[in-house]
Amino acid sequence: MFFGVIVDTLAVILGGTIGLFIKKGVPKRIEEAIMKALALSAIYIGVTGMMSGENTIFIILAVVIGVVIGEIINLDGYINQFAGFLAKKLPSKNKNSTFSEGFITGSLMLCVGALSIIGPIQSGLAGNHTILYTNAVMDGITSIILASTLGMGVLFSSFLVFGYKAAIVVFAGSLNTLLTTSMINDMNAIGSILVLAIGLNMLNLTDIKVMNFVPALFLPIAFLFMY
Repeated sequence: MFFGVIVDTLAVILGGTIGLFIKKGVPKRIEEAIMKALALSAIYIGVTGMMSGENTIFIILAVVIGVVIGEIINLDGYINQFAGFLAKKLPSKNKNSTFSEGFITGSLMLCVGALSIIGPIQSGLAGNHTILYTNAVMDGITSIILASTLGMGVLFSSFLVFGYKAAIVVFAGSLNTLLTTSMINDMNAIGSILVLAIGLNMLNLTDIKVMNFVPALFLPIAFLFMY
């Protein structure tokens, strides 16, 4: 059941490991240039993905209600604490803030998008891992680039990648009767908004606690029962 998710997770781990080795030989100015390129790419992905949404009102409500839930739970704080805990366990000179940035950025960029939703669903319902295999190639390449600039945190984001996609696989049976193309498009649009926020943060233009917006991703499902 989880074979496709495992392959995807291993791709992140392998890509992150390769990125860490590349990082050691990258000059500071090149690293900064890559960071800006990644930020602009995230903004591009965010802007283009936002256009996939079909129910504007639902998307706005999901983002607003989602961040309220995230702030009440203090999801960003807990994730940063967890990232800080992992950073302290590592025999390295990485600063907690850098580790957290890599952990959160990697987790969101590797979990957001239509493939990250449809792939686990198809895997759980039909045992077809084709989309997850495709996603694994993309995630592996992305993790190489992210880890080469953001460091070890990206590698450890594989924990959340596995947990997120495995959870979707587990509940795929029940989701089959709920998810529609329109709902998936709305979830992708909301995820793209979060990716856009990541890009703005990476350029130091904003200081958005992106993890507090994550509950918004799942609200389109809740809205189905209210519509």
